[in-house]
Amino acid sequence: MANYIFFLLFLACICTNVSAFEPSPIQDFCIADTTSSARVNGLVCKNPMMAEANDFFFSGLHLLGNTSNMVGSKVTPVNVVQVPGLNTLGISMARIDFAPKGINPLHTHPRASEIFTVVEGTLFVGFVTSNPENRLISKVLNKGDVFVFPMGLIHFQQNVGNGNAVAIAALSSQNPGVITIANAVFGSNMAISTEVLTKAFQVDAKVISRLQEQF
Repeated sequence: MANYIFFLLFLACICTNVSAFEPSPIQDFCIADTTSSARVNGLVCKNPMMAEANDFFFSGLHLLGNTSNMVGSKVTPVNVVQVPGLNTLGISMARIDFAPKGINPLHTHPRASEIFTVVEGTLFVGFVTSNPENRLISKVLNKGDVFVFPMGLIHFQQNVGNGNAVAIAALSSQNPGVITIANAVFGSNMAISTEVLTKAFQVDAKVISRLQEQF
């Protein structure tokens, strides 16, 4: 009997951990109250009687992103920061613009899987599986094609067409987060020690210093 009770408790814990990854709504909506200083996993709800259409609205995905930067791309996010009504709903999206030869650099989303649709142009995309395989899974996408990036895996997109490219990404979190690999490794605050980086990348300290200067 004791073993049976223990098993039920263990099963309950497992189920709780799975369902608690991002809170499921238990009401119609929970509009983020950006004025609250309370710290919770998500954002505090404002009074639902104060809800208005603009809490669920964003205008701007029709606008071209400014790609005149070092990587030649621009991400326009639509998450809970831009749309407070997304709070607790577990979804968000983004528009990504690419200049010719532009890239969306190697990055991960720690809290979301991503489904990626090409709206215009031709993109080479891919992700790398986890250790020990570290296998690159990649494909060239054209207008109307869709590709999925699993949660937490390093991925990228590159414009391999002759003109500009545009894509729309949908993500399975109200706030998926993004870790750009080069920025995190070489631009961390405080800096990761040169000794650690030279051994990790098996390069000279001068190379590491040069990379850190870029970020």
